[in-house]
Amino acid sequence: MQIKKLQSILIALSVASGLYSCGKNNGEVEEQPNKKNEQASQEKNQREVLTAMAPEIKAEIEAQESSDKRIARNVYFGDTHVHTGWSVDAGLDGAILTPDDAYQFALGKEVTSNSGLKAKLDRPYDWFMITDHSDGMGVISEIVAGNPEMMSDPTLKRWHDALASGSEEATNDAKSEVIVLQSQGKLPKQVMDPKWMRTAWERTVDAAERYYKPGEFTTFIAFEWTVNADGGDNLHRNVIFRDGADRTKSLMPLTTFDTQNPVKLWEWMKAYEDKTGGRVLAIPHNGNMSNGRMFIEKQFDGSPLTPEWARLRARYEPLYELVQVKGQSESHPALSPEDEFANWDLWDRGNLILKPKPPGALQYEYWREALKSGLRLEKALGTNPFQYGANAGTDTHTGLSTPDQDNFYGKFKTLEPSNKQRWAFPLLKGVGGEYFGWEQAASGITGVWARENTREAIWDAMNRKETFATTGPRISVRFFGGYDYTDADIKGDIVANGYKKGVPMGQKLPPATEEQKATFLVAVLKDPQGANLDRVQIIKGWLDDNGLTREKIFNVKWSGGRKIDSAGKIPPVGNTVDLDTAKYSNTIGEPQLIGLFKDPEFNPKQSAVYYLRALEIPTPRWTLYDKVRFGIDMDEKVPLIQQGRAFSSPIWYSPQ
Repeated sequence: MQIKKLQSILIALSVASGLYSCGKNNGEVEEQPNKKNEQASQEKNQREVLTAMAPEIKAEIEAQESSDKRIARNVYFGDTHVHTGWSVDAGLDGAILTPDDAYQFALGKEVTSNSGLKAKLDRPYDWFMITDHSDGMGVISEIVAGNPEMMSDPTLKRWHDALASGSEEATNDAKSEVIVLQSQGKLPKQVMDPKWMRTAWERTVDAAERYYKPGEFTTFIAFEWTVNADGGDNLHRNVIFRDGADRTKSLMPLTTFDTQNPVKLWEWMKAYEDKTGGRVLAIPHNGNMSNGRMFIEKQFDGSPLTPEWARLRARYEPLYELVQVKGQSESHPALSPEDEFANWDLWDRGNLILKPKPPGALQYEYWREALKSGLRLEKALGTNPFQYGANAGTDTHTGLSTPDQDNFYGKFKTLEPSNKQRWAFPLLKGVGGEYFGWEQAASGITGVWARENTREAIWDAMNRKETFATTGPRISVRFFGGYDYTDADIKGDIVANGYKKGVPMGQKLPPATEEQKATFLVAVLKDPQGANLDRVQIIKGWLDDNGLTREKIFNVKWSGGRKIDSAGKIPPVGNTVDLDTAKYSNTIGEPQLIGLFKDPEFNPKQSAVYYLRALEIPTPRWTLYDKVRFGIDMDEKVPLIQQGRAFSSPIWYSPQ
């Protein structure tokens, strides 16, 4: 019996039961406003009646329901990394926006920025979270208010006076100083006193609950654990709860004043789950300022890696932040010299306070290298500790999440567009130099495939890694892996076929036979309001027969009539960007790219990892918009054009 016929019978039973009634004018079936639990109960009874009447279709019902549970057909976009004026460094730079302001902005409402500009998103987010620093949580308001206990310390008094002066240079210096002191463990004792945290955390939780509208707009209760180890090695994590206030309000967020060891964070997370029955995950920040610490192959204290360490990391850290305002941590040209698209948005001069990188640090800072290393470590430890899905967030410290190039409000208040010379303004000052405003990236955003816009469904999608990261555009990415896909699968319902015959992004392929080849379905749709697509690539990493890691980039689909050469390269897509007007044209590229790729070099005895990378055609960078908007003459080293891109979570293969 066909499913459509089955559905007709179910509707007939529904009409008979009174759950539905016929429309007055046209006889169409229309739903009445019955309670959800009553509807669910009656639908369950109807299925039981139907299967009793026709046992031969019971298997078809169960198969359809099982298939539907696997299919996540909706994409939801959000930001996992947002600071407001409640974070000490943001507040010292002059940010005054609150979590309420940030949520209003994320919903598409107009707000007044920290520098007095009217700010509004072109498109609201589907989900959102505030990740203010746990270190010093609740302190900045006391500094601003001139609390006598704070003013008794000369450093805090100086910061208070800098804010009161209204000088952007003074507040920028105060912000940079707090970052340096925190990384060196030299903050005034008042900042490290946990008594200020309680009220601030409760208000953070209350704000998330106030704006959570299941089915419409999802918020998460979260915070940032901000480890700047050994003088600025960035090992930050955003800690994100699946739960509401009933489980989270009574806890006190972990700080680096308690511990800087990630193992202690994972143990803290496990203790929370054991005590409350809740769920929590952590997302490491982009590792490009960790000075080789993010993916180093030893524990934080220098001891050897253990199977338990690997299990904890894999369990509690499903995603990794590839892009944000401080550049990208996907790949580096020094590590992937054959990758023509690796040289972009590089922050590779040092750690968070510009302490120079030690030799060999780069290989332990980038996602692609970690994905390959994880294959090797899995053989030694029994668990792949670097089995990370794709994530992106802005890391804004203004409360304004703005990854759009033409509407970029910068990382800090002093770098909002009210500062017409922000491109040359110091962004970060440290012991080894400065990063300047033009080096900021207007980036990034995370897409999740989920069945509904609820806290549980989106958190679960993040936990199972059915996510993709973009530099800002709302590109939609599908990536499935299996052994039995054919061209027919991309001509029908590619999503249903993808789930039915394989696994989605974030999952692992089962062991293959000698005859099978890893095969992938790819489907990428342009941002409806953005640029056309240049190409779709699959990046493969694997372990060769000698246990060494390898990588290769395959061009899978591309726009136009370009021809691939013997080395697997294709010519550039072209460039329509007008440097005088900051405009471009979609006369090149394609709105969608869909295809099938069978790995011609697949070896069922070798562990491998695959992820999808999609690139837009060239478009204006935020610096070009500023240049044209304000009539600025910028230094030639400032990039004015960029190619937006998206990255799927990987699909892994292991012969075990």
